[in-house]
Amino acid sequence: MTAPSRRSIVIWSVIALVVVLLANAHLVYVAISSQPRCVAHAKAGAQPASPGIFTAAQPSC
Repeated sequence: MTAPSRRSIVIWSVIALVVVLLANAHLVYVAISSQPRCVAHAKAGAQPASPGIFTAAQPSC
């Protein structure tokens, strides 16, 4: 088995870098373009706290 040439190492490194950059660009695009919807949650002070029921810290809805 021969050692990989310098050229093949550079090519594979560039391919890996492009894949990582595209994946990160996609994550940024999704984070910017998506708008989270309001979800049903227990209102603070509306009812006694039950185990497993949580309220939003600062609800915007």
